[in-house]
Amino acid sequence: MSAPLPFPTTEETTPAEDAAAQLAPRLAVQAPASDQEGGFPEKEFDWLRAAGLLTAPLPTHLGGQDLAAVSHTLPLLRTLRHIGRGNLAVGRVYEGHANALQLAQRFGRTEQVARWAEDATAGHLFGVWNTQAHDGVHLEPLPDGRYRLQGSKTFGSGAGHVTRPLLTGALPNGGWQMLILPADAQVPQLDKSFWQPLGMRASASFRVDFTGLEVGPDDLLGQPGDYYRQPWFSGGAIRFAAVQLGGAEAVFDETRHFLQKTGRTDDPYQRQRLGELATLIESGQHWLRAAAEHAMRSQATDDADTTVAYANMVRTAIEEICLRTLQLAERCVGARGLLRPEPFERLHRDLTHYLRQPAPDAALADAGRFALASTAPAYSLWHG
Repeated sequence: MSAPLPFPTTEETTPAEDAAAQLAPRLAVQAPASDQEGGFPEKEFDWLRAAGLLTAPLPTHLGGQDLAAVSHTLPLLRTLRHIGRGNLAVGRVYEGHANALQLAQRFGRTEQVARWAEDATAGHLFGVWNTQAHDGVHLEPLPDGRYRLQGSKTFGSGAGHVTRPLLTGALPNGGWQMLILPADAQVPQLDKSFWQPLGMRASASFRVDFTGLEVGPDDLLGQPGDYYRQPWFSGGAIRFAAVQLGGAEAVFDETRHFLQKTGRTDDPYQRQRLGELATLIESGQHWLRAAAEHAMRSQATDDADTTVAYANMVRTAIEEICLRTLQLAERCVGARGLLRPEPFERLHRDLTHYLRQPAPDAALADAGRFALASTAPAYSLWHG
């Protein structure tokens, strides 16, 4: 007689996940106070600093938890999801912080990574500012390997509070160079009038003008073109998808709480909607697990085309989950639930705005292109 199969156990969580999960309720309580146009969740980031979350993406030998390592993709996504569950604006800025430190470790020299790790340990907030309008950032060569910056970035999330933004700038030969600006010493000009959004007001995503600022060779990160290298450029979409799913989870939790406190749990239609909502949220969590497994597979870097197509499929699936969650939640709570001080109005604005990531149709079409170019059967299309 064969031995019985072991009873399945719950996966262990990392300290970063636990810290984010514990912070999420505090972030949610504080969110209405932070939801101000031009504002920023300063108190919330003090909590993240105290919880060790600003250093968590660093390698362990530099005082972190290796959260930016490929092997820790699932803990990273879950950490982002928990922070998004607490406050999407905080999640957006923290995702940029983690992204910047991940890029720094991937492309930086050993001494650069050590210096930036010291900055993170000292409490500096990192971010990634790549989006720009017609007057995008250009790098003008100066003597001794230095450069003068000209131009602006838009949607600079955390502007005025992110002191180590990672920027991309055009070189005279047309190449795109990453750099990490010491923005506390080289202070850019902020245009807060740019940020008059539907939602995500507390993310402080201003227009930022860097004209006249200077950087040295030690501020440059990697080689020209590294920022756009695949699969990391497009594959990183799974990070913001994790934050978005956290926002959908917050909508689910608040919807259920509203129905419970108003005594509407026996309504068969409410039960049907909650059943669909629960299915949506659980399916989103499965998508995050699959995204992490796909990103961690041994051939993920060499087989960039598959990795990118899968990430595009993940971001599309989670976007659809979030949109359907918002629709069902509206029907559950009705007009009464959309009145302040109920949180739905803010949650709806923030999640709707954050879902507007670049090129959603192109992302889905890329997954379709990959499928059409393959002859593999469906069961092995993504996992062959």
